[in-house]
Amino acid sequence: MSQHLLTRPKSPAQRPRTLSGYIGQDAIVQQLQVYIPAARQRGEPLDHVLLMGSPGLGKTTLAQIIAHELGAQLHVTSGPILDKPGDLAALLTQLAPGDVLFIDEIHRLSPTIEEILYPAMEDYQLDFIIGEGPGARSMRLDLSPFCLIGATTKPGALTAPLRDRFFIQFRLEQYSIENLRAILRQSCTQMGIAIDDPILDLIASRARGTPRIALRLLRRIRDFITVHDVAENLTSEKLLDYLAYLALDREGLDTIDRRLLQCLVERYSGGPVGLETLAISLGETKETLEDLIEPYLVQENFIERTARGRKITPKGMSHYQLHIKAT
Repeated sequence: MSQHLLTRPKSPAQRPRTLSGYIGQDAIVQQLQVYIPAARQRGEPLDHVLLMGSPGLGKTTLAQIIAHELGAQLHVTSGPILDKPGDLAALLTQLAPGDVLFIDEIHRLSPTIEEILYPAMEDYQLDFIIGEGPGARSMRLDLSPFCLIGATTKPGALTAPLRDRFFIQFRLEQYSIENLRAILRQSCTQMGIAIDDPILDLIASRARGTPRIALRLLRRIRDFITVHDVAENLTSEKLLDYLAYLALDREGLDTIDRRLLQCLVERYSGGPVGLETLAISLGETKETLEDLIEPYLVQENFIERTARGRKITPKGMSHYQLHIKAT
């Protein structure tokens, strides 16, 4: 039987349900292992929690775990959906004592919705207006004590009054190769396959420190193994060939990443160039560049942000030159 791939009974992939099963973010887990039992012993809801970090780092999973560890019902929504005060009011009035309300993309709440949240978060009360014009009157409704968990990829877009009402704030960091390997190994078990650690490390090295990307790659590699029947001799070389087919190079950069480096060099002599100009040149939105593409390139020192705009680094230039030679 292959040393790389072992067939086992398949089970659907599942998110971890407990803090002990959550891989990575050790400092956050250690703090929650104090905060959650303390809240339960007091018979109070957990203080409101703000989770900050790039897409795919596990904010939603962590919110689900917090609710499970609290023994609470989880209610899920997102900032863009809550566009009317009545939408939020309906959610808040349905919460039972100790329930957890998770709002993803909380930075996209409208100012009107935020104003309703303030007394709800601080005093567990809902203010609303009955009637219109001179006869309108303000009413206040008591809410069940609850825990609000907000998740955001853009903490700088949160207003200070909203951010300050979260007494527990966590910033999720990029994952190490070791943690990504552990996550991949766990997922392999759920998928019913077994892949050697060197191969898992190779996958992890292309994942930008992000579990979601690592798991997406693993699923595509499972397809590769199935279709090409390489279970008996899956090697790093074959896997590299397949990753190249997926347009991922040895640094984990994909097509749009390399296009950005190429654009900086060939159109703007390496920069600096403004974000909006760069977005137009690439045919992408400014938000796509700023939220999804730039963070990894900046973190890994391929480009840098300066007061005058984006600029390629020596590492980025070296990568561009190697890519040009390869093509």
